[in-house]
Amino acid sequence: MADVLISEFMDRPTAEELIAEYDVHWDTELWGKRDELLSQAADIRAIIVRNATQVDEELLAAAPNLKVVARMGVGLDNIDLEACSARNIEVCPAIGANVLSVAEYVIATAMILLRGPAYYATPDVAAGVWDRPKFGSGVELAGRTMGVVGFGSIGQVVGGKAAAMGMDVVAYDAMMPEDAAAWANARRMDLDGLFAEADVITLHCPLLPETRNLIDAAQFAKMKNGAILINSARGGIVNEAACAAALQSGTLGGAALDTLDVEPINAEACELFSGVQNLILTPHIAGVTQESNRRIAEVAAANVRRVLKVPR
Repeated sequence: MADVLISEFMDRPTAEELIAEYDVHWDTELWGKRDELLSQAADIRAIIVRNATQVDEELLAAAPNLKVVARMGVGLDNIDLEACSARNIEVCPAIGANVLSVAEYVIATAMILLRGPAYYATPDVAAGVWDRPKFGSGVELAGRTMGVVGFGSIGQVVGGKAAAMGMDVVAYDAMMPEDAAAWANARRMDLDGLFAEADVITLHCPLLPETRNLIDAAQFAKMKNGAILINSARGGIVNEAACAAALQSGTLGGAALDTLDVEPINAEACELFSGVQNLILTPHIAGVTQESNRRIAEVAAANVRRVLKVPR
């Protein structure tokens, strides 16, 4: 049986280096084949996952020799951290490896959504419709306020890029001390103040009981009319029904949702967002580019080697 299990997609050259060093079982779809996953886990000392593999009590019980869970990404809500700790299993996220990709996603979607109909003009223009007043009604990023909810490593890079684009940056972070050096690069605000002032709100906080439905109907009502919301953090932080209603009413100017409460999207969410204007839905790929995919795989592989004590 395998010594290392890779249950989701991974940068191929990096995976092949591990395969040359260890007995590796790699199946990009294994996360969705639960019985096979449990069977393959019997002798493993390491497992490499993204966000789809549920590393729970059942899987841990099936893997009595497991020493390390290497996460290709930073979110850990699919991993039972308490159960891993009780078994002395090290959990290693790829901190920092996809920061740039997420930050670029935020800036790109903010620019698209602020320009409103401009980026949806192709069918009209291709059909000979030349409606410059309609498609030229967007606004610029520069001079507007970026509100960052969660001012950790990703939030700080987003803030830096926003500032470089001429935006004022305000931020909220429930955990960061008031005297943290990062506040030199953003105006510290409470959540209600941020909602009231920001033209673009970007979320970079974890999904916790206290952050589930953090952005609900009451919070949408506090936002500036026409504000833009971007969620590249975790599904469940934004109440999707409230978001769809705010978009349909026009109080929310646009939204980019890279993460949803149920992934892949379910029929209920499909119905909620059907026909909604100025909405970008992407399949949890804000932090996934060719470059970041390589970086997070390299970090995961390095963590496996470190814990298993086999140097390159």
